[in-house]
Amino acid sequence: MKIEDTLTYSDIMEIPRLLHLFSEKAYGLKKTALKGKNNSVYLVGRGSSGNATLFAKYIWEVYAGVITNFIHPHSIFEAKKPLNFKGQTVWAFSQSGKSGDIAACLKLLMKWGAAAVAVTNEPSCEENPLSRIADTHILLSNSKELPVAATKSFALQLWTALWTAQSWSGCFGEKVFEDTEKLLEDFVSGRVDLPKDWARLKKAPIIGFVGRGPYNAVAEDSALKFREMSRSHAVGYSAAEFLHGPVGAYTSKDFVFLLSPSRKLPEDLLKVKKALGSRGTACEIVFPEGGEFPFNCLLTDVKIKILALRLALEKGLNPDSPKGLEKVTKTF
Repeated sequence: MKIEDTLTYSDIMEIPRLLHLFSEKAYGLKKTALKGKNNSVYLVGRGSSGNATLFAKYIWEVYAGVITNFIHPHSIFEAKKPLNFKGQTVWAFSQSGKSGDIAACLKLLMKWGAAAVAVTNEPSCEENPLSRIADTHILLSNSKELPVAATKSFALQLWTALWTAQSWSGCFGEKVFEDTEKLLEDFVSGRVDLPKDWARLKKAPIIGFVGRGPYNAVAEDSALKFREMSRSHAVGYSAAEFLHGPVGAYTSKDFVFLLSPSRKLPEDLLKVKKALGSRGTACEIVFPEGGEFPFNCLLTDVKIKILALRLALEKGLNPDSPKGLEKVTKTF
């Protein structure tokens, strides 16, 4: 199977166009991007959507000055007493809008007084329980959600987080959005170079992804896509978490990607590189493919997804039908 013949590849190729279409309607966020009292919000999501909420937390707190908290559904379902969410706003991220536990969690939080925002990639209310429950619905796109590992929808969730910060505080300006769309369009039309130690990567028992700040979210989702597409044992970390202990599990047989936010490797990632070098662990520094931070996260994300796709194909796997992937899991 050629990479161009996969549904996953076609999903990735749609990203620049879909980001542009979202940008054209981003003015609507003035009405739909709700905040709670004390300039704060709560986030809930799972899988890739959960990783997108991590990105949103970094962006909204750092750039928009909005306190951003996480909801863990288990705590909500097991609460012995009703929790006071009056005046609060909860954002629920779900590509399909069909995650039963997320929908049930949101419904309970609304019963306790919360306002709710659903962020999904499903335009049909009949097929989208989350959008029916929520007070407002932010639709990522009208492009059908394919039964493959999330690529375009994750990029759109990151884009939504950036545009929401812009809507709330005007922190970025609109030109950087236009520039990023063009950079992504040029990038996906080119060829992604393989890591210099590709042969070692293919055989690595453990593949790590280390990032910092918004790149921590990209690292987490990169690892998820390597697990889903190529059946690799892959794990994402923040730089601080990695140095706190997990680095000790890595050997000369393993492989680590360091996701740098700029052409100059930050001090904490330099420490990670040094620690890996002392253990003989191969590492690849992934520098941004142009653009401003934090927008360049999207280019790195797309690059890593294409590498996961290529690794799956070289292993003889079908990335469009990865074993174990369920777009909607029944955990509740």
